[in-house]
Amino acid sequence: MARPLNEIKTYRLDQLEYLVKDLGQPKFRAKQIYEWFHVKHASSYDEMTNLPLVLRAQLAEECPLASSHIADKRISSDGTRKYIVEFADGQRAETVGLPSENNDASKQRLTVCFSTQVGCPMGCAFCATGREGFKRNLTASEIVDQILTVEKDFSQRVTNAVAMGQGEPFLNYDETLKALRIMNEKEGLNIGARHITVSTCGIIEGIERFAKEPEQFTLAVSLHSAIQTKRDDLMPKVANQPLDQLKPALESYIRKTNRRVTFEYLLIRDVNDGPDDLKALLRFCEGLLCHVNLLPVNTVEGSQFKPSKKHVSEIWLKEFEKRHIEATFRKSRGADISGACGQLKNEMEQGK
Repeated sequence: MARPLNEIKTYRLDQLEYLVKDLGQPKFRAKQIYEWFHVKHASSYDEMTNLPLVLRAQLAEECPLASSHIADKRISSDGTRKYIVEFADGQRAETVGLPSENNDASKQRLTVCFSTQVGCPMGCAFCATGREGFKRNLTASEIVDQILTVEKDFSQRVTNAVAMGQGEPFLNYDETLKALRIMNEKEGLNIGARHITVSTCGIIEGIERFAKEPEQFTLAVSLHSAIQTKRDDLMPKVANQPLDQLKPALESYIRKTNRRVTFEYLLIRDVNDGPDDLKALLRFCEGLLCHVNLLPVNTVEGSQFKPSKKHVSEIWLKEFEKRHIEATFRKSRGADISGACGQLKNEMEQGK
């Protein structure tokens, strides 16, 4: 009986060893299959030319494959590449490749911002993906395929990966963690755990589970306001994950892991960028091992939200420095290719 589509791509090396043994093949075939998927980016068994024909036929029957493909791609003037990746059932998600701006070729980095769901159930007011609604969770193999797609398109090894695309990773926890472990495995993509980040809207149960994982994956939290009523307006689906419960969960996470938490904070003009907003954010950060990423909100057609004026981020950074809280202002990349999360996919589906 055939296994679920693409399931073999999520197998660890030891699982592949059991599989090839069941198929009457020697143990070393497992490593060959693993390398074809995760090093050589094979999308079919026919490409696995060092495998016997009989084994390829067995694998095709036992473990059917259906690879994802690029449905659309845009290249920004800053080098960013944004993809619409289409999966076997026709569903699509966005993926972004962000090459390093470092001119030293020996230290080139390539970061992939990947999706964990098709659409998103969170409905954040500022997010283009929220308008799409939620379709389904992505499987671990579909998540990893996004990394492989970018790596192959750039002809460059992916060094960093962030679950900051479409979807809430902690609402697809098991498949997301399975994908992270495939990315991290030395025999495969070999991305360091500290270079793999999961960004959540603040799902407390997910944060608590994440703290217990043995790998040193990093955690980012989309905060966007430290004033409860404002955060509820901007992120209505996490109103049941209040700030007075979120902070203790983060304190516990830091104690257990001894790892820093990153806060993502979109600066939105006349919405969450006033003096009271700054004071609330500073209070929330007190006592936490954290780093604050300030970002300009992307301009999305039909949205009333506009990025804050330049002097606002400068004032905020000075205040963080006074309080000895690490903070940076991260410029938006890919703005000329519909950079906002979900924006390119929405435009494509609307025929723009």
